[in-house]
Amino acid sequence: MDFFIQQFINGITLGGVYALIALGYTMVYGIIQLINFAHGEFFAAGGYMGVIILSWLAGQGFMQTHPWLCLGLSLALTMGYCALLAMAVEKVAYKPLRHSSRLAVLLSALGMSIFLQNGLMLTQGVYDKAYPTELVSGAVMLGGVRVSVMQIIILGVTASLLFGLNALVFKTRIGKAMRATAQDKVMASLAGINSNRVISMTFAIGAGLAAAAGIMVGLYYGSVRYDMGFVPGIKAFAAAVLGGIGNITGAMIGGFIIGMVEIMAAAYVPHGGEYKDVFAFIILIAVLYFMPTGIMGENVDDTRV
Repeated sequence: MDFFIQQFINGITLGGVYALIALGYTMVYGIIQLINFAHGEFFAAGGYMGVIILSWLAGQGFMQTHPWLCLGLSLALTMGYCALLAMAVEKVAYKPLRHSSRLAVLLSALGMSIFLQNGLMLTQGVYDKAYPTELVSGAVMLGGVRVSVMQIIILGVTASLLFGLNALVFKTRIGKAMRATAQDKVMASLAGINSNRVISMTFAIGAGLAAAAGIMVGLYYGSVRYDMGFVPGIKAFAAAVLGGIGNITGAMIGGFIIGMVEIMAAAYVPHGGEYKDVFAFIILIAVLYFMPTGIMGENVDDTRV
């Protein structure tokens, strides 16, 4: 039983990371019907910006004296940086193609993904960058179950961000504007909503969440790499499709399901650890074949962004 609970905690932790990335996919798709293949690069950029900030703070000695303040500061700065980066990408690569065919925008997204990934490689190098480990050491034992400090941080930050996003979308004026723009841009414009500003804001929020996931993954695994955004990005996309792309509640559920399936399969299926990346794609294919609108359905207007 302890082994199952241990794997359950591992699955929730991984699923929370996928949920944060998947929200960016589903929010952008919900508002402009674009599968933003560059979204995984915001996750990678967040990981790199996090290691740069935390390494500098560690070098100044702040990590030893104020570790939680350093983590909060690096998280805020990283999310802000990636939000600005996503707004710039939207202005350069997507806004000029707003009235073009979907294929043209999709190709632009693929090109931007390659551009950002190669930009990371050229500026940060091809080798892994190690995170400072002062903050992530230690664990709590609950009977025979080990919960690391980093897992507690990931679960706490993920829950806070998911609740915060939920409140933003359903309780604020900007959230109402996002939902109105997602449902009908013309009518939203007639009601005085600046659709271009709402779309930029959506990109920024999605990239900020991905950046938070990037810095937490960097702390959890101890290092980052320039191409780290590709596989988690595809798995998060599978999570968004599983939940019903365009639906933020569905993206959260899909992320946790993908993370749980991956961990449980690696733990219980013979040689599952060697093929753990395959299970997300099996789920993606099965959902597209048997349930194309996902668990929540992609057109549930009340929860669509």
